[in-house]
Amino acid sequence: MQNVDVLLGLQWGDEGKGKLVDILSPRYDIIARFQGGPNAGHTLMFNNKKYVLHTIPSGIFREEIINLIGNGVVIDPIVLMKEIKNIEAEGIEVKKRLLISKRSHLILPSHRWLDAASEAMKGKDKIGSTLKGIGPAYMDKTGRNGLRVGDIDQTNFKDKFEQLYQKHLQLLKFYNWNEINEDQIKEWFESIEFLKQMQIIDGEHYLNEALSKGKKILAEGAQGTLLDIDFGTYPFVTSSNTITAGACTGLGIAPTKIGNVFGIFKAYCTRVGSGPFPTELKDDLGELIRQKGKEFGSTTGRPRRVGWLDLPALKYAIQLDGSNELIMMKADVLSDLDTIKVCTHYHFNNQVIDYLPYDLSNEDIIPIYQELKGWKKDITHCRLKSELPAELLRYIEFIEENTGVKISYLSVGPDRDQIIKL
Repeated sequence: MQNVDVLLGLQWGDEGKGKLVDILSPRYDIIARFQGGPNAGHTLMFNNKKYVLHTIPSGIFREEIINLIGNGVVIDPIVLMKEIKNIEAEGIEVKKRLLISKRSHLILPSHRWLDAASEAMKGKDKIGSTLKGIGPAYMDKTGRNGLRVGDIDQTNFKDKFEQLYQKHLQLLKFYNWNEINEDQIKEWFESIEFLKQMQIIDGEHYLNEALSKGKKILAEGAQGTLLDIDFGTYPFVTSSNTITAGACTGLGIAPTKIGNVFGIFKAYCTRVGSGPFPTELKDDLGELIRQKGKEFGSTTGRPRRVGWLDLPALKYAIQLDGSNELIMMKADVLSDLDTIKVCTHYHFNNQVIDYLPYDLSNEDIIPIYQELKGWKKDITHCRLKSELPAELLRYIEFIEENTGVKISYLSVGPDRDQIIKL
């Protein structure tokens, strides 16, 4: 029986995964984050209040649900401690609902310094890192130097820390980086003591045991498919596998356990930081969509780049993830437009192609658009498919025809209840 469903982003992140996990979570017993780190910013809106989660899975506000931070996640204990305290201040019993895999790797303050030093050295070629230390932490993981959550109870933990910290200080000398803050090390050790009060478990055993009892699990991804370390717009990518396959390695579950794959995308495209973006709008229309869609990073506050929906990129993501259900977000943001463009093909190397080439940053890539009629109607109060304007239904149909996958949910606003099941 396939009891693990996966929900992930099909674009460059910021698709609205937090809201959807919160909406879908009553169907599940366990919500499990499988990759990424505190660069994620999963925003949830309910009771007229906004919550941003960076490390904790988005099911934390549902009383009956267990939330697991999986082994594929890299954890900054300082960020996690603050996040837990903020949620506890709302009267939520986090310690009861949250589990942490022993195999999750830890981010040290010196990982953040290395991140900043590395980006500074790249100058104009910088990749747009969130400077949260995630890349350097994953480098230590693959370099077999990393510290894991399960190490914090071992008698030689301080020695292991010191060894890694000294290595980082040597690297920082190479970068001529002098902004070392020893107070952050003190705060880090305080947050480690706080972490010891949490439920730290063997995540893979826990999940497989739960599956054997018929429990249902939703694996929650961070960032988006086009930021995948292997298949994204390299080198302008994140440091982990953001695709469905990453749920297996990031949680310790077999591919045969995967059931539904929910692919979530915006009615348009956004991207934070550097990297190729063929359909980007650098004009007043792009600014209008950015302001109306409040397209500013939940983690960094940086303005997001905005552009038209890119079908070759969307189809590529669907193919990699095996998405069998699509969820379209932020349709309400496009409500004021007379016409909406959708990229259906690219002009590339004197050819017309409908797939993503190896190097998307090639300047010869010119998007080919199809224009569709806009829906000049406020849809934020719609709660039924029958209330939606015909032009929006045609836009949905057009995407379904081109991707071969049905759109099962449509978001018409930021709040938990502003969602239509199609």
